[in-house]
Amino acid sequence: MRIISGKYKRRSIVAPNNLPVRPTTDMAKESLFNILNNKIDFNDKSALDLFSGTGNISYEFVSRGCVRVVSVDQNVDCTNFINQTTEKLNMPEIEVVKLDVFRYLTTVKNKFDIIFADPPYQMTEIKEISELVFSNNLLIDDGWLIVEHPREIDFSKALNFFEHRKYGRVNFSFFHKQ
Repeated sequence: MRIISGKYKRRSIVAPNNLPVRPTTDMAKESLFNILNNKIDFNDKSALDLFSGTGNISYEFVSRGCVRVVSVDQNVDCTNFINQTTEKLNMPEIEVVKLDVFRYLTTVKNKFDIIFADPPYQMTEIKEISELVFSNNLLIDDGWLIVEHPREIDFSKALNFFEHRKYGRVNFSFFHKQ
């Protein structure tokens, strides 16, 4: 995987094979950030990366100018890898939290400009992510939530749903808090 744009553009990140992850593909990530670039100026923004896995999306947020990124994952190997990578890349903007995402969403008090969630596709509680983000008021006004999910999940009737995009097997649902 690689960082696509910004300060750390073209930096490769090689994750160990033993991580239980399904990283967002470079093609899907590039498409996602092309969309977001038309909606968001990343400079001085905060982001929350849920189910962060390798930290792929967190690194991209920092590279594009986010000043604070919280990466949440419950797997110790994933959080250790993100910590090692942020140290290697000198990215003090990233805070790594080893915790169940659903527990984090019900206890965090901070608000974010952008929240990205890439849960395991087999997870049955994927729709709860948007519900928890909005019921706990975790986005600032004009903030964005993006959920990566399998094609079988339809968020179109959910609160603050904005649009759905598909890139190969990758589906993104966008939510906008206005």
